[in-house]
Amino acid sequence: MKISTQSIQPAVIRIQSPKPVSVSVEGVSGQGTDFTLTIPDAKLWSAENPYLYTAHVSNGADSMDIPFGIRQITWDSKGLYINGVSTLLRGGCVHHDSGILGAATYDEAEYRRVKKLKEAGFNAIRSAHNPCSRAMLDACDRLGVYVMDEAWDMWYNHKNQFDYASQWRDHYRADLHAMVDRDYNHPSVLLYSIGNEVSEPAKEEGVAAAREMVSLLHEADPSRPVSGGFNLMIIASAQKGKGVYDENGGGRDESGDKAMAGMNSTLFNMVTNMVGTGMNKSANSGKADAAVSPLLDSLDIAGYNYASGRYPLDGKLHPDRLIFGSETFPQDIARNWAMVQRYPYLVGDFMWTAWDYLGEAGLGAWGYTPDAKGFNKPCPWLLADTGAMDILGDPNGELFLAQAAWGLLDGPRIAVQPINHDTKPAKMVWRGTNAIPSWSWQGCEGRRAVVEVYTDQPIVELYQDGKCLGRKKTKDCKAAFQVVYRPGKLEAVSYDRSGREMGRNALLSAKGPLQLTLSPEAAAAETGEVVFVPVSITDAAGVVESNWDQTVSVSVEGGELLAFGSANPRTEERFDRQQYTTYYGRALAVVRMGAGDCTLSAVAGSCSAETVIQHK
Repeated sequence: MKISTQSIQPAVIRIQSPKPVSVSVEGVSGQGTDFTLTIPDAKLWSAENPYLYTAHVSNGADSMDIPFGIRQITWDSKGLYINGVSTLLRGGCVHHDSGILGAATYDEAEYRRVKKLKEAGFNAIRSAHNPCSRAMLDACDRLGVYVMDEAWDMWYNHKNQFDYASQWRDHYRADLHAMVDRDYNHPSVLLYSIGNEVSEPAKEEGVAAAREMVSLLHEADPSRPVSGGFNLMIIASAQKGKGVYDENGGGRDESGDKAMAGMNSTLFNMVTNMVGTGMNKSANSGKADAAVSPLLDSLDIAGYNYASGRYPLDGKLHPDRLIFGSETFPQDIARNWAMVQRYPYLVGDFMWTAWDYLGEAGLGAWGYTPDAKGFNKPCPWLLADTGAMDILGDPNGELFLAQAAWGLLDGPRIAVQPINHDTKPAKMVWRGTNAIPSWSWQGCEGRRAVVEVYTDQPIVELYQDGKCLGRKKTKDCKAAFQVVYRPGKLEAVSYDRSGREMGRNALLSAKGPLQLTLSPEAAAAETGEVVFVPVSITDAAGVVESNWDQTVSVSVEGGELLAFGSANPRTEERFDRQQYTTYYGRALAVVRMGAGDCTLSAVAGSCSAETVIQHK
């Protein structure tokens, strides 16, 4: 059954069902296979006010409740509007996995991730690169987060030898219909994406396929715009006869283009890493514009992957085109967001990524081991090590930079590049910093530390134990200081252009004996419910120590340990064991409640801790 918003003033909803049904919404009822209901004084759904109605549906023998939201999406060359209000997308790309829980989907894990992202300032998620789970859509509905619902990572040209490309032609129409049928009633679904970084639109066959898919989606759901995440450099290169993907090095891809020898998606990312942020200008030429425009002009909103250099150009070149950054480097967020605010036709940015993920090992890593120097990192690397939040959901400097660019900070934020290493890191381009919010590095006294301060204000001062270390102008919402580490208090103060103090923030070092600290995110839970329990090395006041990592053993009574792990991107430890080593002082246990109270115990050397989650 489909529930669609026909108008919002007054609010009229249309009910379409393959079989006759009776529907009631807050005392307003109707029946049939295609009818409308008028909701007086309706509360509209948006990211700012995610109000959900419940449709009580019955066909006589069976009944069910369907949550839905009343909202309207409109767009033109001057912007994107939700319920008539101009809307900018503070977005991040999100992979499907559930972190240390693996590939399985858990309602509580998806809700937790969406909640953390929403609280951090994101109002949009791109489901990279497949339709996201029902649980994530439910969470986005409830919490108020827009979703770019993406269909695939490839079309009919292979990116890797055994990917979906061989089956794509036989199933793409059914796939798109299935996506719409499943996700139609979710108000959080803002737009559909027909793919990610494909090369097929370099040829007329690929452009025709795009137009067909856009038309198919419009027919199935005329209320939502259609987009995609397109790397303009890939399309422009393919039109020159240089196909990007060729898993076997056979010379030509399926469309007949000569492919770069042995080039698959991994090797392409390697090339991107070498090119760096210069990719943003790789499709600025007139020839590139001519190559990509047939595709981009077929979309309602054009999604640009790593092509921010075109943002200032396309307002004049293509005044009828609405665009957003469908995939961008996180270190570019301040410059990108300034353009989002400047150009009406640029309606948002989706950084890569909002949350770290399994796979593409070491894609964004700033690594200190010898095997970190190459892009294609070997075992035991297992995480991408990119994202504004790590795989446990803890923030880092990438998030603070985004929050500053978005104007969401109430004061400056401080993060420090790890100082407990003897070598400089090998840096990958999908991370602008590896700084974390910590000034507690025991045993590192006297070492040089890079301290980063994030703010939307033009001037910052840094204080160490009350002594001013200097004042700097910020550039792109950030200032960096070279500091000699010693335990104590590190404080940043931000000022406006007139010199007026606008806010301050501090980090403290751990003091005294260290301990294990267990911090359940829920005090009570029902049988079968999943609860997340951060495990930290802290002092008595709860300050996390970043340089005293311990191997922790955990046990559970009255429940089941589903996973235990840290955000370490390079380790041979397993998430399905009872023992794991903290990373910069942090780990995470995930437990499923049994029929009574659940007790989680943890031991690390002479330290131990215990917490009880009450049964509801």
